[in-house]
Amino acid sequence: MDKLAYIARRLLLIIPTFIGITLVCFSLTRVLPGGPVDMALAKMRGVGGGGGGEVVALTQMAGGNVTEEYRKELEKQYGYDKPFFTQYYNWLVTNRMGMNLHSYQYPNKTAWQLIKSRIPVSLWFGLTAFILTYLICIPLGILKALKHRQTFDAFSSIVVFIAYAIPSFALGMALKALFCGTVEGLWDVFPLAGVSSEFELEPTFWVWFSDRAWHMFLPICCYVAGSFAMLTLLMKNSLLDQISADYVRTVIAKGGTRRRAIWGHAFRNSLIPIATGLGPMIGLIFAGSIIIESIFEIPGMGRLSWDALNGRDYSVFLALLSLTASFQLIGNLISDILYMVIDPRIDFSRK
Repeated sequence: MDKLAYIARRLLLIIPTFIGITLVCFSLTRVLPGGPVDMALAKMRGVGGGGGGEVVALTQMAGGNVTEEYRKELEKQYGYDKPFFTQYYNWLVTNRMGMNLHSYQYPNKTAWQLIKSRIPVSLWFGLTAFILTYLICIPLGILKALKHRQTFDAFSSIVVFIAYAIPSFALGMALKALFCGTVEGLWDVFPLAGVSSEFELEPTFWVWFSDRAWHMFLPICCYVAGSFAMLTLLMKNSLLDQISADYVRTVIAKGGTRRRAIWGHAFRNSLIPIATGLGPMIGLIFAGSIIIESIFEIPGMGRLSWDALNGRDYSVFLALLSLTASFQLIGNLISDILYMVIDPRIDFSRK
């Protein structure tokens, strides 16, 4: 019952945390310059492209001049004339966290329509990178711990630290130059950009899957390299700490084998730091990577958020923020539950 009460408290805590995150970011979009009203006024003055139908009509009525009357009309059009908390309530409840609001950059699409078209791509890359990272780093960290200060440990540490030292954007540009034919004389093995090829006929599943894997290979390498070193060393150091603990020596002193002491006791406890870091990883699965998606021109959530922020498309940006914040908070809850499962010694009766 104590565990269920703890989970219930954590679930209830998600609500004020989410409101706090979105309230701060929503207030920033209302005070920072370059919002939809300012952009519409810039278009009316002839700076940038043409505006929407209502903006063009206002421009013609004003003879190209912008007055305070027209500014107030635009504020009313975008809902900026209402009190702040009324605006926030309309965004959060009426428009379902801004999902029903239309994009400023793409007036014919709502924020949810744009996000929905990008979610599958980010999930493909995020889940694949997440699974590969854990499948590679956890066994590698265990092996490094068991062969501590041996040749394998020294050689693998060199590889790990090199991967850690190379920024993901530099690795992406290097891989693109080496294997995508952007530099004459080098290999042209992988596609330059995108997530799939264009087929004249409907491809079979295996043709589609191999084509998707072909496009994903280099970006996935960049995704995995970003957390490769940290997770490997975390697993190694955690297992080493547990192996050197008193309870492991006690198991061996009572006649247990070293194998049983490590795999039956130390291994489970060494997973605690890995479980606590799972929450942020789950958030990244849905958020995507702005840098990697920009380098390989992947139409994912990360690139959409960058385009929305760069274009002051606050309706799309806030909708993305609310979605990724929700997943991040849920991921943190999952981390706590895993921590509770792995380490049953935790006392949940304390308030």
